[in-house]
Amino acid sequence: MMASVLLKQMRVRRWRGRCFSSNVSNYDSLITELNKEMESIFGEPPTPSGMDSSTSVQTQSISSEPCKSQQTLSHVDTSGQASMVDISSKEDSNRVAVASCRVLLGQKAFSLVAANQIAKGDVLNVAKIAGISGAKHTSNLIPLCHNIGLSHVRVDLSLNEEDLSVEIEGEAATTGKTGVEMEAMTAVAVAGLTVYDMCKAASKDIQITDIRLEQKSGGKSGFWSRNQ
Repeated sequence: MMASVLLKQMRVRRWRGRCFSSNVSNYDSLITELNKEMESIFGEPPTPSGMDSSTSVQTQSISSEPCKSQQTLSHVDTSGQASMVDISSKEDSNRVAVASCRVLLGQKAFSLVAANQIAKGDVLNVAKIAGISGAKHTSNLIPLCHNIGLSHVRVDLSLNEEDLSVEIEGEAATTGKTGVEMEAMTAVAVAGLTVYDMCKAASKDIQITDIRLEQKSGGKSGFWSRNQ
């Protein structure tokens, strides 16, 4: 082993001397000669990760190809700019979406709401109207949402004594070219914010949580449910 190292050092020194004494045009040939001398001593260098050259080339070729199944963001164009999706080629279908959220009130605010003693008025009824109005104004609130005609909006609120919360469920429906998921979620979000606004004088610790889509139907993707 020591003899091999010494031989390698002698050859490198000899090669350096030849490099300094040679002109630039001989540089490539000197490199090639040095490589051959090193291979005669230590053998051919292994390919990366123990793969042969054909495997390496094949892997590189595969990795360089784009993934055809990779999904892209529908609201971003090819240059990365925000863009409203063109739905003109889609067919009309009956579309329905259901969403929900919870408003954690705490004991004091919950008791006042249950007794209808909040100073601003009937919390549940006002929040219900606010949720319906919110669904109808979704395209004004969410920049890239389409302005669609809603055929039905439902917002239900109920008190849950176990966790001192208001449970909110919203439903939106239309017959058109795009879904109403955002309308349903906007409905419950605005209703939840209205509950907070009407109860904030009683408690600052109120939380709006779990805003989510529960199910949807219609369109190309068909039916989807969180519980399926």
